[in-house]
Order: sequence, then structure tokens, then C-alpha cells
Amino acid sequence: MGEERSTIKVVEKAGPWGFFFLLAYVGAAIYFISRSGGAFWDVVLGLLQAAVWPVYLTFHVLEALGV
Repeated sequence: MGEERSTIKVVEKAGPWGFFFLLAYVGAAIYFISRSGGAFWDVVLGLLQAAVWPVYLTFHVLEALGV
């Protein structure tokens, strides 16, 4: 019985964009956490808001455009 080996080539093309989105998340997290009350669940909520802020932005832009 012959053992066959295959290789998989993974090409990642989103490197610079990933860094940009990481910086955007960190900046949003700092913003939302600084506006929180400082309690544990307020900080957790700030981190969640930092993850989904692009959704709110898109919603309000489309709403303003009347789409």
C-alpha cells in the first residue's frame, strides 16, 4: 500500500486589511470602554459594541440615503 501525500497551498491576501481592521477595532474598543461606567459588564458591552460598530454605521448611512 502506497502512502500518498498531498500539499495544500494557502494564499492569504488580506494581510494589510486585517491590520487596518485590527486598528479600527482597538480604537473603537478604547472609545467605547472610555465612555462606559467602568464596571465589568460595561467593559464587556464596550468590547461587543467595538466589534459591531460598522453595522450601525452602515445602517445609519443607508437610512440617511433613503435606501
